[in-house]
Amino acid sequence: MVFEGLEVRLVRSGRRTAAIEVDRDGGVVFRAPARMTEKEILEILRQKSAWVHSHAEKARQRSAPAQPPLTGEEVRALARQAARDLPERAAFHARRLQVTYGRITIRCQKTRWGSCSAEGNLNFNCLLMLCPERVREYVVIHELCHRKEMNHSRRFWALVEAMMPDWAAQRAWLKEQGPVLLARVYGS
Repeated sequence: MVFEGLEVRLVRSGRRTAAIEVDRDGGVVFRAPARMTEKEILEILRQKSAWVHSHAEKARQRSAPAQPPLTGEEVRALARQAARDLPERAAFHARRLQVTYGRITIRCQKTRWGSCSAEGNLNFNCLLMLCPERVREYVVIHELCHRKEMNHSRRFWALVEAMMPDWAAQRAWLKEQGPVLLARVYGS
């Protein structure tokens, strides 16, 4: 059976309840009582659509071949690219936010995508250059918002929201895909 572009393997048995599983490769298995109609099965799949798609995608990503490690030269090239790209973004968004900042440093960091010091210096991870443009934009905006709020309070997140209404999607991308990017330099 096909549901919203996903192949769903249907397993009927004497069970009393339905269950949905996503296997290691992202395949979907629907275990149904023998008497459950296809209409009832589709209704349950519709109700659980977001869960099914999310878990199937995560499983596919886990089973996808790992990206090759980055060489030292590739990391240096990303740092050069970041040194051109990120300061431009910071200048643009600093004007929008009406804030100033000190120097900008580009590094290849294990745990952080960006930071803002108490002195107003900004630090960015060169691996941001492997991220979609909107994700880079989010990290720059996030750090610049710390120039007004040096915390993660409601006021801070309201500032981020005002600057980038879709910030949560960018943050989610970074949380999900970031470890894959970091593994290309630092291993799993």
